[in-house]
Amino acid sequence: MEKKYALSAVSYGEVLFDLFPTHKKIGGAPLNVAIRMKSLGVQSKIISKIGLDQEGQEIIDYLQSKEIDTNYIQKSKDYRTGVVHVMINEKGNASYDIAYPSAWDKIEQDEDLLSLVSNTDVLIFGSLICRDEVSRNTLFTIIHHSNYSVFDVNLRQPYYTKENLIELMKASDFIKLNDEELLEISQMLNSPFHSFEQNIRFIASQMGTSQICVTKGAFGAVLFYNDKFYYNSGYFIKVADTVGAGDSFLASLVTKILRGDSPQKALNFACAIGALVASKEGANPEISEKEIKKFMMLKEFKNSVQ
Repeated sequence: MEKKYALSAVSYGEVLFDLFPTHKKIGGAPLNVAIRMKSLGVQSKIISKIGLDQEGQEIIDYLQSKEIDTNYIQKSKDYRTGVVHVMINEKGNASYDIAYPSAWDKIEQDEDLLSLVSNTDVLIFGSLICRDEVSRNTLFTIIHHSNYSVFDVNLRQPYYTKENLIELMKASDFIKLNDEELLEISQMLNSPFHSFEQNIRFIASQMGTSQICVTKGAFGAVLFYNDKFYYNSGYFIKVADTVGAGDSFLASLVTKILRGDSPQKALNFACAIGALVASKEGANPEISEKEIKKFMMLKEFKNSVQ
């Protein structure tokens, strides 16, 4: 049964510009998640920090045009708005060079953040924000006031430590990672297992969470939800670029689950959105619910006649 109240979410972490070889786009995983959740009818806010520069103002203007609350985006006179140099290979997969330090590394703790998080349904964050102790300490404070914590592992070398990852996972209700991150973290925790399912159960037991999702790129995702596995084998499309696809996947999955959809329906919907985003350029293409449903129906019909 779908909940009747309006769902609210706050994303914590980096807002920045992705600099491609030929153009630039506003991005950052928390920003991408917030925009996709807003498009699905969620009251979305972002906790971050920008510089007192043109790029920072462009980010604020962009978010406000998307009706995202920017009141919790701090401003720094000492650090510039973040930028990431994005390289896309021939398969459409992205690699990143993330400028450090940036304004978003210096998110400062205050009482307004505690009040915001404690009065919001879900807090979503990743590991990259923990590369600097200022933003890391703020996250470790507010996470204990969260009603439902979602950790998008999102490993970026060399910006994470085993200790931070373990602390974040133990504080989380829901963990999302990709297949490579599953293997790395399983080895980090000295898992004796080799299969997907065994390692997911191992992490769940070690970290004390009953909700883990592992994405597999074009091959869909596996969701472990309250001691049961759910699968989607993916929706094959022609990839434009993969930037933001995982963020939209997570935003959609969390939204559907918290609204009371079945885990399987939520997973199918999230995989469809992830595929549609990957089929378009940039992290935040506009995608309507009608387009998503049409895409899913077409794919299911094709599968049924094969």
